[in-house]
Amino acid sequence: MEAIHVTSFIGYVYPNETVIAWTVLIVVYPYLTGLVAGASSVSVLYTGAGLKEFKPVSRLALLAAFAFMITVPIVLLSHLGHPERALGAMITPNFASAFSMFGYFAMLYSFILFLEIWFEFRVYNVLQARNSTGLKRLFYRTLTLFDNNISTEAQEFDHRWLRRIVIFSIIGAHGLHGYVCFVFSSLKSREWWSSELTIVIFVISAVVSGIAVVMLMYLVVSAFRKSRPDEACLRGLCFYLMIFSIFTLFLEGVEFISLVYKAKEGIELIMDYVMGPMFYRFFVVQFFIGAIVPLTILFWIWRAKPSGKKLIVATSTVSVLALIQVFMMRYNVVIGGQEISKTMRGYLEYQVPVFGLEGAVAAIGAIAFSLCLTYVLVKIFTIGFEDKDIVDDSESYSTDNTAEKT
Repeated sequence: MEAIHVTSFIGYVYPNETVIAWTVLIVVYPYLTGLVAGASSVSVLYTGAGLKEFKPVSRLALLAAFAFMITVPIVLLSHLGHPERALGAMITPNFASAFSMFGYFAMLYSFILFLEIWFEFRVYNVLQARNSTGLKRLFYRTLTLFDNNISTEAQEFDHRWLRRIVIFSIIGAHGLHGYVCFVFSSLKSREWWSSELTIVIFVISAVVSGIAVVMLMYLVVSAFRKSRPDEACLRGLCFYLMIFSIFTLFLEGVEFISLVYKAKEGIELIMDYVMGPMFYRFFVVQFFIGAIVPLTILFWIWRAKPSGKKLIVATSTVSVLALIQVFMMRYNVVIGGQEISKTMRGYLEYQVPVFGLEGAVAAIGAIAFSLCLTYVLVKIFTIGFEDKDIVDDSESYSTDNTAEKT
């Protein structure tokens, strides 16, 4: 049995508060759902809105969202003391429980995301099945449900359905992440969580993290393939990242000012906590390093329009800092809310253990697993497949069918 980590405290706290129930794995949980929502948003910029400058990252974003979505339940099950009991919530639903209903919403969105990937890559999978043999051919034929029709009419049918599915996909992605935030903001027993802006901040910051992770992945993939990243795509992603970062910073500031202005019971303790043990990770890391510095760089990219290595270095730096900022925001919400005692006369000082199911290694491993899964999906559905090849092959397929009928 894993040892229980008792947290040190200052002042007066309840005895059962010295064991932090929602640990760093629960920090990773909303972080990953945010990456799902953000990556889906990037994918929709091309498939839904038709913005062609984002075509190079559209499919990568879609596969990344699916990989992150697969990792989400793994994180939750790892946190449970008895993960084998999780099935009970699915076969005996409690419609009055927010936690119970989350499983159904997550399954529904996963199915929608799978359908989106199926229609997006169907033509590619058909061509891969034709050009392969043995088990590889069987694998790709199974992915296409043994359908090899890639005629112009079939592709138009795929695009029509893809546009319809995209609407439900973007609603489901942000609805799922907003549902996670609802769990925290609905707990009025924690003054740090009981804010009406929490859901809005989580959803907007999710777009920030999604754009940042997709942009960083695109730069890494381009570096490994020794190809030049599309600068118009990078500038477009930077512009949207700047807009959503501004909204996130503004709303976080408004939320904190509102909390201070309301001056509810225990505000003195909260201010001591924020200006004390939380100062570095809240003001320095989350606000300054994670928000103000990236916004400064993004504004420079927007005005100066750099190119080449300058653009790559700037976008890489911005992406990493934005991801750190969003993760720290999730950490400050989940852990920070539990460090403030319900007695309002003391607070705890939680230290993340290095090893164990609730440790830093497990959290890093979960994020690394999602990235490795993205790599596997990229290898299966090769990113960068030229549409011209698809058109040529589909035309030859239509010609062959016509000749056979004649």
